[in-house]
Amino acid sequence: MSDAMLSKIRKLLAKAEDRACTAAEAEAFTAKATELIARYGVDRALLAARDPATDPVGDRVVDVPAPYALDKAGLLAGVADALRCRTVRRRGDDGFVMHLFGFSSDLERVEVLFTSLLVQAAHGLSAARVPSGEHPAAFRRSWLAGFAGTVADRLRRAEEAAASTPSSGSVPSLALVLADRSARVERRLAETYPRLRTAARRRLLGGGLDQGAAAGQRADLGGTGLRSARSAPLSPPTRRTN
Repeated sequence: MSDAMLSKIRKLLAKAEDRACTAAEAEAFTAKATELIARYGVDRALLAARDPATDPVGDRVVDVPAPYALDKAGLLAGVADALRCRTVRRRGDDGFVMHLFGFSSDLERVEVLFTSLLVQAAHGLSAARVPSGEHPAAFRRSWLAGFAGTVADRLRRAEEAAASTPSSGSVPSLALVLADRSARVERRLAETYPRLRTAARRRLLGGGLDQGAAAGQRADLGGTGLRSARSAPLSPPTRRTN
């Protein structure tokens, strides 16, 4: 992502995080940052339609360690899916290994956003109060599910909005461009995992779904402004080459 784009997003999020900023102003600044992230994805797709070498299909592997590895992997999968990437989850030595497939620019967006959202989720979990009598781990898993689902929905809406207002100029239909990109990602995944199976649906018993969803609604989706997570119950993912 270009330095100019990152600079704009950082400034917007800095304003949103200012204590003197009202809730409405903070939401507006955050929405603009999200819009820029989505706009960047559309611009790169249109550029690649003219010059495919600028944005090749690729993959990368991310280690998602314990604790709550399955829940963090779910957050990563939700972000990736919203940003037109695909994921395959495998068992790792200490958690899970997530194999991501997508175009280079989309994989970049996923990685930037997931890193930020993981930190924000950690802070949110640290502040959340576990109801009396409820098992902390069950509550946190349901909290993370609510957070991940809401964030993914917000990202999808931002992507749809960006795709509905494409850049001007002589370019192929954006809908056709995005459909072709999705098909190419699917082919790359199928070539690597020809016998892929769908994971069984999880059943969550904790009561933190609504609190997590509310935190996901407040989350910054600009991918910057990271803070220390030393006191948080989550540990960060590790990216490695495949």
